[in-house]
Amino acid sequence: MTPPLSRLPDDPRVALLVIDMQYDFMPGGALAVAEGDALVPIINRLGAQFRNVVLAQDWHPRDHVSFASSHAGRAPFDNITLPYGTQTLWPDHCVQGSHGAQLHAGLDIPHAQLTLRKGCNAGIDSYSAFVEADRATRTGLAGYLSERGIDSVYVVGLALDFCVAWTALDARSAGFNTWVIADACKAIDLNGSLDQAWKDMALAGVTRIDSAALTS
Repeated sequence: MTPPLSRLPDDPRVALLVIDMQYDFMPGGALAVAEGDALVPIINRLGAQFRNVVLAQDWHPRDHVSFASSHAGRAPFDNITLPYGTQTLWPDHCVQGSHGAQLHAGLDIPHAQLTLRKGCNAGIDSYSAFVEADRATRTGLAGYLSERGIDSVYVVGLALDFCVAWTALDARSAGFNTWVIADACKAIDLNGSLDQAWKDMALAGVTRIDSAALTS
């Protein structure tokens, strides 16, 4: 679906949200997404089209609750129950100050106005760039965008079925027109998570497009 002309990338009311393009999510990283590095040139081309760009960055303390290493006898990809609900346990990743937490050096969007760090609270995971996994703690992104007169977002990055999807769903919940650019994302696809993510996003009113729709 081609977005309405009033919401093309150079519209000042539009922002590109670039999610978690960090080394730990790249091939060879602690929580690698297959071919994640192949997105870098695509996202760079998209970034050049947008006036407004926000970069999201996972930024976990070493003892983060989402790490399997923080729970005796547990392994990565186990599920546990925390006060805020079910939590998938992950390998240690995107630890604050580590190489794995750094944004990919090839990412070239010099006009990005904000780098938003999420997952900083040791006791709460944070997939979404808008609301942490307790579904109560807000990152401030919705307010930032609204204060700047932005009412529409395009979402790209890693991983499609987790941080990208949660960000898109929360963008819709906050009232933003929301598109996910499918060919500018890669997924983990854990136990059917990719198919479920697309279904959830469609039900919420998130529009799925490819990058070609922005240049056609």
